[in-house]
Amino acid sequence: MFQAKDYPSLLVGLAAPDDAAVYQLNESQAIISTVDFFPPVVDDAYEFGAIAAANALSDVYAMGGEVLFALNLVAWRDDLDPSLLTEILRGGADKVKESGGAVAGGHTVTDQEPKYGLAVTGIVHPNHIFTKGGARAGDSIILTKPLGTGTITTAIKRGECDAADARGCVDSMMKLNREASRAAKKLGEAVHAVTDITGFGLIGHAHEMAHLSECAIRFNFESLPWLGGAQNYARQLIFPGGAERNEAFYSQWATFERGLELWERRLMFDPQTSGGLLLAIDSARAEEFLHAVPSWKIGEVLEGAGGAIFVR
Repeated sequence: MFQAKDYPSLLVGLAAPDDAAVYQLNESQAIISTVDFFPPVVDDAYEFGAIAAANALSDVYAMGGEVLFALNLVAWRDDLDPSLLTEILRGGADKVKESGGAVAGGHTVTDQEPKYGLAVTGIVHPNHIFTKGGARAGDSIILTKPLGTGTITTAIKRGECDAADARGCVDSMMKLNREASRAAKKLGEAVHAVTDITGFGLIGHAHEMAHLSECAIRFNFESLPWLGGAQNYARQLIFPGGAERNEAFYSQWATFERGLELWERRLMFDPQTSGGLLLAIDSARAEEFLHAVPSWKIGEVLEGAGGAIFVR
């Protein structure tokens, strides 16, 4: 059975699950290791590759690190055009290059459903690791990308998405969280907790932060930023299946202090692909971050039962 005390160099692992594992090499260096892959979320092969890569790379940035290299992970059907895979890999390679890293290899298996992603290795100083735990009462909660990729990509798959809305969603998913992570590092100890918003939706990932920080988080619904078209598709209840699953599980920790319609509540459980960073920052320094990178203050950390989420 795994015991954290038996692996003192494993600074972040299963003992307190986070966005990536961190293993200390020496006094000034620690390795970040993470992996993520999934089926296509858009039709364009190049864009899918870039989105999947940005999503995988994001875990390194959520830990406060920089990317060293990545390995491709591919599941592919024998009857699919190999040129599509070439474009997927090109999209992924371009994102890894943008991150400052290199694609160093990979592995491919035959599968009925195509999938792509990366195993990523990064580096961080052992004394400057971001983790989900550590948020403190009074902290400002800040988000660095608008929400709504789940409902929009579902609308894209159904052929019901406006071209401009689709373009805005794809551009957001392709954007790296590198700039936001670097801006957070400049604030030093004022940044108390960080994670990225992906498959568990805003409330799911906020619950993880609150639980590991032994606190509660309150969101201001009117402050939440949405991608263009997200609210429109949500009103039509166009959601991926993961939104209902997230709501069914994480709603036990959520209290809605204001009347919200079903589609508004479900948007807060909407699974995100390559979403932004969610940060708990000392309120006295929050404005510095808000001025440094595109971001929104969406709530605050409260004293209370670990894991509770309130929406007002």
